[in-house]
Amino acid sequence: MSVRLKKLYEQVVVITGASSGIGLVTARMAAQRGAKLVVAARSEEALRKVTDELKAEGCEVVYVVADVGFEDDVRRIADAAVKRFGGFDTWVNNAGVSIYGRVLEVSIEDHRKLFETNYWGLVHGSRVAAEHLKTRGGAIINIGSSLSDRAIPLQGTYCASKHAVKGFTDALRMELEEEDAPVSVTLIKPSAIDTPYKDHAKNYLPVEPENPPPVYAPETVAEAILYCAENAERDIFIGAGGKVMSIGGKYAPRLTDKVMEAALFDVQQTETPSPEDRRDGLYNATEDLRERGGYEGHVAETSIYTKASLHPLATGAILLGSSLALAAWWRASSSGRNGRVPSNA
Repeated sequence: MSVRLKKLYEQVVVITGASSGIGLVTARMAAQRGAKLVVAARSEEALRKVTDELKAEGCEVVYVVADVGFEDDVRRIADAAVKRFGGFDTWVNNAGVSIYGRVLEVSIEDHRKLFETNYWGLVHGSRVAAEHLKTRGGAIINIGSSLSDRAIPLQGTYCASKHAVKGFTDALRMELEEEDAPVSVTLIKPSAIDTPYKDHAKNYLPVEPENPPPVYAPETVAEAILYCAENAERDIFIGAGGKVMSIGGKYAPRLTDKVMEAALFDVQQTETPSPEDRRDGLYNATEDLRERGGYEGHVAETSIYTKASLHPLATGAILLGSSLALAAWWRASSSGRNGRVPSNA
């Protein structure tokens, strides 16, 4: 059975982790494009604010206070979508959190808590969404990471959860395809993104953590998410940096190990001491409604690589047209030089 996805303005879109970063940007962008929304996060205060904002702009939206680590909470999200809109068309599993620290120093309790959100939250969302979409049709969009393919030091717990997300998503896609379910399953793999990610992460380091470059704007991820809500895609890398790291890990794993060992311990640590009373998002809801994380280096506002991967035919046509135009210019230029009459003739 072919998967037919509606235009975004015809859709009801569910977004978890919608109170900051990628989820917040995606919600605002989807609202601007006419989608109806069900937004979920742990903070009612943040959800109420963003819901009021979107309603003021004409969006039909409902919020659900939920911790995706609990299946009952996730089912309440789906129930709210059915009650308010009669169902949903796209489910975005975006909620996530990280931990900075060496894997042997991170407590087992914290390992488990991170997996409750990053892995089990996504499993709960995917299962609930698949149950609904098998009869209705639509898209499940899971937010993984470029670290789904290649682990880095100091974020080993996060990397492990995203490896698990990739394995689950790939298996789910195959099983739904085998039974001809009209459901698209997409894995989005962002590179480092300028969101409050590092501020919300639990930190075992003596200093404040930092994103390793290259760093991209959250809009690059939101654009890809909304594209995949309308177009069935298997997986998408956000940013060439993540793709290069994945290729390096696959074809030159030991060399990649050595490069990361030499660079990624220092580049993920600032010189700012981490305060003892630092508040993180591993156990606590965040209420700041921030899209950006304030990365001090260069933030790429777009990714040519990602745009090209989403629109290969258009990109090929542009490259072909540019090549033909360049060839025509070169021929005209050469002809002019060869046929030029000397000025003193």
